[in-house]
Amino acid sequence: MDRWIAAELAPALRRARSAPVAVDLGYGAAPWTAVELYQRLAAERADVRVVGIEIEPERVAVAQRYARPPGLTFRRGGFEVPLDGAAAAGGALLIRAANVLRQYEEAQVADAWALLCGRLAPGGLLVEGTCDEIGRRQVWVALDRSGPRTVTFAARLGGLDRPSDLAERLPKALIHRNVPGEPVHAFLRDLDRAWASAAPYGDFGARQRWIAMARTVATDWPVVGGPRRWRLGELTVRWDAVAPGG
Repeated sequence: MDRWIAAELAPALRRARSAPVAVDLGYGAAPWTAVELYQRLAAERADVRVVGIEIEPERVAVAQRYARPPGLTFRRGGFEVPLDGAAAAGGALLIRAANVLRQYEEAQVADAWALLCGRLAPGGLLVEGTCDEIGRRQVWVALDRSGPRTVTFAARLGGLDRPSDLAERLPKALIHRNVPGEPVHAFLRDLDRAWASAAPYGDFGARQRWIAMARTVATDWPVVGGPRRWRLGELTVRWDAVAPGG
């Protein structure tokens, strides 16, 4: 997810006139995801500021030993995304919320998205999704201030049996929609079919098989990006193609 974010936001990071702000919302019991996000984004823009935000004060206290002000800081908060100074007025270039909405009801997702998108700077992104415990299977939605844009399916290909294994990591907006008649179910079905058809490419490695699968699926679905991202075990599709049907 960090790798995709850095690639997607790189132009905006470089264009920013002042130090851009990124938020890791709900980083969890340990601050490693915020630390890693800072390292990834600082490689693109040295003066980037990453703010890790958690609702539990004990988690914020533990994280302080890893703070590196002004580049990496931690504070208490939630969906209101509390920021200081110019960032409070201008908004965050990135808000990442991984495994945050999974404990909420599906009906609450739209309001949470709207609240978070309202804290974005112009050109900013909200990246909201779910991953497994070690980040090897992930699905996330990318949104801007106008709403959801894309959904990205990503996996460590060496341990992937079939693409639909990612279904258990669908974000809250989609996880209950993986049933016949829903677009996301049809998309995962087509991924599995294309993956099976691409089995001969497995002799050249899982990466080549994934790329062949992506080429096939892109003939029928509005896939975003190309082989440069596919070879990393990613596949991104437009949100409107897999959005809940009603």
